[in-house]
Amino acid sequence: MADQSRDLLLQLSTALAAATASAQSSVVAIRTTQSPALSGTLWRRDLVVASEQVFPNADAAEVVQADGTAIPARTAGRDPGTNVVALQLEAAVEFDRPGPADPALGALVLTLAADAGGAPSVRLGIVRSLGPAWHSRRGGRIDRRIGLDLNLSSREEGGPVIDAAGALLGMSTAGPHGRALVIPASTIDRILPPLLETGRIARGWLGATLYPVALSEAVSQQIGQDRGLMVLRVAEGGPAAAAGVIAGDILVIIGEPWWADRAGSSSPSDRRVLANSSN
Repeated sequence: MADQSRDLLLQLSTALAAATASAQSSVVAIRTTQSPALSGTLWRRDLVVASEQVFPNADAAEVVQADGTAIPARTAGRDPGTNVVALQLEAAVEFDRPGPADPALGALVLTLAADAGGAPSVRLGIVRSLGPAWHSRRGGRIDRRIGLDLNLSSREEGGPVIDAAGALLGMSTAGPHGRALVIPASTIDRILPPLLETGRIARGWLGATLYPVALSEAVSQQIGQDRGLMVLRVAEGGPAAAAGVIAGDILVIIGEPWWADRAGSSSPSDRRVLANSSN
């Protein structure tokens, strides 16, 4: 039994080492004059992605591979919503991107990082939690919530996350208290085209803190819905403030004049009757 257990551990160790070896060409160091070296993931032969929340306000960087090769790069776009910054390399490099992985609760994963000279390092963990798509505090839609049972330093964020077979889950990032999360590969692939085209991802912003509330029966019958959003706070200078929204209003529709197709309401002056909780 002892020999069998030892053999199983050796097999696991060998498999993890092989997975690391196959993926280590994907991890790079990123050096700028504004911050210590950070980790990044070679996403394409001419493109690196990294964690936007730790990346400095820099237009240029140097990307360093494991063999010490340094390649100049420019900041091609950054999206705080999904925590992705894209760096365009001046010269393409040879590399094979790992195939995609499906996350599984309890599965072993490896997070890779790089030191200032490009030498890779690795941490072993498990998928601690899995959830559906979610929105970050900065408004970005993340395709899956993948939580890991390890913590990352700011230097380690941005490296690739692979499963025990060497397949790619996505890019690592540090959530609350440094707890590691994964930005899925599907999310990065989705936002890269518009990010590279414009340098940013445009998202709507209302500029108000909202809370769901039930509407009165009379209002529900008039507008054909029984729920609204109460305005708790309005950001100064935001779109909601410019539209005349104030704290205490109840919003019933966004994006078009709500009275346009409502029976019994023919003008904007009726809006306050339904939209303000004090009336």
